[in-house]
Amino acid sequence: MSIKTFLKTLICCLICWQIVVQPSTALIQSKYYSYRQPSFDGTGKYYMGREIAQVMGHQGADWLERPDRATEEQPQKMIAALGLKSTDVVADIGAGTGYISQLLAQQVPEGKVLSVDIQPEMISLLQQRIKKSKITNIQTQLGTEQSPELPAASIDLAIMVDAYHEFSYPHEMMAGIVAALKPDGRVVLAEYRGEDPQVFIKPHHKTTQKQIQYEMKDVGLKLLKNESVLPQQHLLFFGKS
Repeated sequence: MSIKTFLKTLICCLICWQIVVQPSTALIQSKYYSYRQPSFDGTGKYYMGREIAQVMGHQGADWLERPDRATEEQPQKMIAALGLKSTDVVADIGAGTGYISQLLAQQVPEGKVLSVDIQPEMISLLQQRIKKSKITNIQTQLGTEQSPELPAASIDLAIMVDAYHEFSYPHEMMAGIVAALKPDGRVVLAEYRGEDPQVFIKPHHKTTQKQIQYEMKDVGLKLLKNESVLPQQHLLFFGKS
């Protein structure tokens, strides 16, 4: 190999390395997503101007069950604000270990909770909770990154508690959730307040109300209300436009 050929090959390799390791702002574009160099706790994948957060894997399940969660987040206030009917069918999207699902199940004794997660390990932990607590109205559902795998027009309410900001495909997932709503069904998001610097959560695990409304509008949802009952989180209610 001549020196000239070697140098050309080296330059090509360096260019390829720069493309893979250090992508430019608009290197990769799709209909809904763009990709850039990841920031701290972000994925480098952007949706409607927001960088999608890194997913908390099943290895972090203990954090969902931390003893002080009840006092920090006050989930009972959230459950009360939902105004559930005893016969409602509720989908807990990103259910994790089932901490919220169990609270929901108590409110719908004649209905049921569909606990959806995309991690088989979380589904396993959920099933262990159901068996241990002898809960009869929670049904687990393994979803995918792009779909909750729920039947059309089957749920009265879909709730996401500190989960939406981690969706790898938020547009597709929300489209599936909207399709699963009954005609008067509602969507509720609990998200740490991105506007509040006193909420000490990783930046990409917080979201502003403005951004959430912007993204929900894109899938045909309108804001019904923001219940200011939680100490650190937005509790945003949406209905079909």
